Amino acid sequence: MNDPAVDDRPTLREVRESDIEFFYEYQADPEAALMAAFTSRTRPAAEQRWHEIMANDRIVARTIVVGDVVAGHLVSWEDERHREVGYWLGRQFWGRGIASEALRDFLEVVPHRPLEAWVAPHNAGSARVLEKNGFTFDRDEPDFRVFSLG
Repeated sequence: MNDPAVDDRPTLREVRESDIEFFYEYQADPEAALMAAFTSRTRPAAEQRWHEIMANDRIVARTIVVGDVVAGHLVSWEDERHREVGYWLGRQFWGRGIASEALRDFLEVVPHRPLEAWVAPHNAGSARVLEKNGFTFDRDEPDFRVFSLG
């Protein structure tokens, strides 16, 4: 039998309470946090943040599922100037094109343009995910490179 995490195309669905544990574990991975230039949250802080996200109708969030496994998430939110998009995959899903496909599908769910995404300068993989989906480099900010779409 083939490993669904390798063979299946990613799908998106609404975030469920049971997904939060996966999201917590993925962001707690020190290598992933370093790649994203992100300070991992404690379990209570991560749970609280996801409950806030799920309760906010101005935030669009989807779980990325590969086979029957939660692989990560995508989120889009508004700040004072524009709408942003972000994503996170468990390290075991990196390098398989999953983020690129999931973001492509998510961009159909979030029609707002322009969109911005902020990427750590050393995270070439994340920059490639954005470029494959039509984002272009916009500018450098302290500690991040900003890409935009639309």
